[in-house]
Amino acid sequence: MNKCIERLYNGIIKENPTFVLMLGMCPTLAVTTSATNGLGMGLSTTAVLVMSNAMISLLRKMIPDKVRIPAFIVVVASFVTVVQLLLQAYVPAVYNALGIYIPLIVVNCIILGRAEAYASKNDVLSSAFDGLGMGLGFTLSLTCIGLVRELIGGGAVFGHVVIPEDFHISIFVMAPGAFFVLASLQALQNKIKHPVKKEEQGDAAMACGGCCAGCMDTVCAENHKKIQQAKKMSSK
Repeated sequence: MNKCIERLYNGIIKENPTFVLMLGMCPTLAVTTSATNGLGMGLSTTAVLVMSNAMISLLRKMIPDKVRIPAFIVVVASFVTVVQLLLQAYVPAVYNALGIYIPLIVVNCIILGRAEAYASKNDVLSSAFDGLGMGLGFTLSLTCIGLVRELIGGGAVFGHVVIPEDFHISIFVMAPGAFFVLASLQALQNKIKHPVKKEEQGDAAMACGGCCAGCMDTVCAENHKKIQQAKKMSSK
């Protein structure tokens, strides 16, 4: 059970497919004009992820390595068709809003990536929870982006208008707004996840100010190494 909880945590927080891995950008930027669209797309993808991961894990020993990718696509396409027909029958408004992006779930890199990286190598239960975690992380990300875009661009929250029309910034419900909101939310997430460390003696010499989690500056890394060595020598 701990392994299952870990898969949920990884998908939602640690390896969030949108804000951390930057996967599935096409539907993320295209359908998040409202929170409802983001939620609908996220839940549809989650359903496909859970079912396809479980099925691929169940069949992993029977699928030859040479045809594993085509086999994965067939499995995913089958579940996408089921989800598409269910949406068309029971939630036609969401089906019409998402349009072509529902069948395009078949080639979503999140689904094929989890099938190849995890489901094809692990047991059914863990694979299902891996799909659930990734799906919930994707759903949360799309809903947050859609919520911000809908609120600022249309003055509404899940279709309920809360800001007068005079204060709407319509660019946020257009294509450029998707990039603005995605970048802002990702920056906020990175700030929370990797807060900049308070400057200590010598940290000012580093380009990252002491926060080396995502620093790719070789000079900064070298300075950090020298400072740490100097601290060890002084402690002795």
